[in-house]
Amino acid sequence: MRTAMLRKWNGLLEGNFLITHRSAIKRHRQSLKKRARNIETKSRLRTLIKRVHRAIESHNRDEARTQITVVNKALSKAVSKGIIKRNTASRWLARLSRSAARASA
Repeated sequence: MRTAMLRKWNGLLEGNFLITHRSAIKRHRQSLKKRARNIETKSRLRTLIKRVHRAIESHNRDEARTQITVVNKALSKAVSKGIIKRNTASRWLARLSRSAARASA
């Protein structure tokens, strides 16, 4: 996905576009790479969270616990890279843990 997005946006750098300075072109290129990486990471997080929800709905406690630890690791990594905020990650994890606890009770 990253390469497709870069190809799409790199077309804007060619021809008559506002960016003419070399450093601005490089900065734009970097921002596109970072944007693609952020989109991939957020998509992966949403997928992992959906897996936890599926495990909770199927009343599979062990699978839910395992998936919650995977989500916790992914959220921590996303926070450390600055993709999502710390409080957001904490809130998401708390909601998942709470719903898992309710399902097991």
